[in-house]
Amino acid sequence: MAEIAGDETPPLPSSSGAEESSLLSSPPSPTATSGDEPPPRTRKPGTKRLVLTASVLLSFLVGLPLLLKSTEIHRSPLPSDAIADLSRRLQSHPPSFPCGLHAVFLRSGPGSPVASLADQLERAISTQHHLLPASSTAGNISVSVTVQSDGGCTSSAAAASPWRCGLVSAADSFHDDEVFDELLHSALGGGDGDGMKVYTIVIAEDDDGKGTRVVIGKHRHAWVVGKVDEAEAVSLISKVFIKYFMNGGIEEGETGIGKGEFMPVGSDGNVVLSFSLLNADPNDWVYDWEFKNIGERILTPVVEALQPVADINIESQVLYHTPKSSYSYSDDKLGGNVLSMGDIPFFVNSNEWHLDTSISATGRSKVLQFVVYIPSARECPLYLQLPDGELSKTNAFISPMWGGVVIWNPPGCSLGSKKAHGTQRQMSSQELMETLEIFIGQLRQLFGLKPNYHAQGMDVATKFLVSEKGFAQWELDLLYRHHACSNLLSCVATLESLSSLVQSLPRMIVMDEIGRQVELSLEAASLAQRNATLGIGDSSAVSATRARALAEDAFFHPSIMSISYASVEHYFAIYMPFFAPVCLHVLLAAIKELKRYKVERAKYSAFLASQSQATTS
Repeated sequence: MAEIAGDETPPLPSSSGAEESSLLSSPPSPTATSGDEPPPRTRKPGTKRLVLTASVLLSFLVGLPLLLKSTEIHRSPLPSDAIADLSRRLQSHPPSFPCGLHAVFLRSGPGSPVASLADQLERAISTQHHLLPASSTAGNISVSVTVQSDGGCTSSAAAASPWRCGLVSAADSFHDDEVFDELLHSALGGGDGDGMKVYTIVIAEDDDGKGTRVVIGKHRHAWVVGKVDEAEAVSLISKVFIKYFMNGGIEEGETGIGKGEFMPVGSDGNVVLSFSLLNADPNDWVYDWEFKNIGERILTPVVEALQPVADINIESQVLYHTPKSSYSYSDDKLGGNVLSMGDIPFFVNSNEWHLDTSISATGRSKVLQFVVYIPSARECPLYLQLPDGELSKTNAFISPMWGGVVIWNPPGCSLGSKKAHGTQRQMSSQELMETLEIFIGQLRQLFGLKPNYHAQGMDVATKFLVSEKGFAQWELDLLYRHHACSNLLSCVATLESLSSLVQSLPRMIVMDEIGRQVELSLEAASLAQRNATLGIGDSSAVSATRARALAEDAFFHPSIMSISYASVEHYFAIYMPFFAPVCLHVLLAAIKELKRYKVERAKYSAFLASQSQATTS
């Protein structure tokens, strides 16, 4: 060790002559000093031991960052600031859709209308906007008025409707309502272009003595036929626009769209409509249906109309041995078995009705069940009794967020019907179409609309034209607006939850795919907001649906759900038992060697000082 470090004094020569010379010329040897003083250091201490110990310590220090890098958790940066900014924008400025209201007054008298009349009527209609409910998604409403008579047309300064003057007259309102509805649709240029939606209400003067009536068409227009003065016309225009076009006919206190009801749409924007034909007892009779040929043809327009709201798939099946769970009682006066409304919650037999067999429902898709229940012979006919004691006209009911049920009594079914011993039968095309019409009405209810409308608060006879799509265009606009608002709020809530979760777990893995999904979700949400400010409801609904789906995909990413995350304390508790003992020994050795080097260097310095003093004296 003396050879490595150079810390020991080399031995003196062994010859006697050399020993005498050394005693005469050199200072006293260490053996000559007293035992209380440390031996002097005659050579400069070496640094090999110090360098060797320091190199070992340095290797540990250099390896520490490599260890931390090898155990590093990958965390893709999430745009938390952008998420917070989107949330603040939605809270301070909720999505609202500007739209237009165009009133057209068709007068049959001769002469040109007064130019200032249109402006006066516009101001009168504009003062009614305070009647809009607080939950309305309508933004800025631009009002314009056109007055048309036999002598020509005059419009207010803000007129923006593509009304073709002279194409429609007051006399045309005598035609069939369906014909007049299409005539107005063509006079308005189709009304299906992009941009802000304009709703048109036509006042057709008619003094035939039949009274005033209101007809709400299948598109974005309605018309009033009858002799009404200007004040009454302004009141009717405001009621139709606010009550139906903006609020869907939902009265105060009623549940429905915009009243806390949830859309029956999966978080990924997919919906599966599952139609099932249930034969309660196939020993009595067995029914089948031509659903693929008839049902899908009738439902295709409905699916296309709801495309901006949800991606809809349709399935059908026929099941056997599916008795109901609730009890019914026989009523001779009604000529059948009666099921009260109180027994409806127990009607669906979850143990026997194996309805959840969908192959299209993947991920977070929503499945809506639509069931045709065919009772057995001993309980046929089966009627649904309303709370007021009357029998249901449709013999059907809905279960919110689940679907609907139609109780279908086979033809010729009566009390005491004899069993047909499993005879194979098939629903006729007419019976299937009538059943599907009931299902479309139930689908409207599940989406928050009314199955049919009543003219409450209108004070005049009101008629609603039925669209072959199951939804009028103004109803679809209402769905698009509320669906876009609902999805935007849900998207922001999901992104905020994800950001809070990531910040609360420093050891949480955040894949690059999650960060990309969050960025795409924010882009889609911003696009939905821009489309909303332009009044484009369908495009806004599509973007909002995509934003919510991406936010849900990021939150429920498999890399997040499949790992348990530990705290930093737990991380140190795992690695400290392995590295702390070794690192501690290396550190103590380095400190000890440094102290020894300082002591030896002090000895050598003292030796040099004594040598210098001896030379001087």
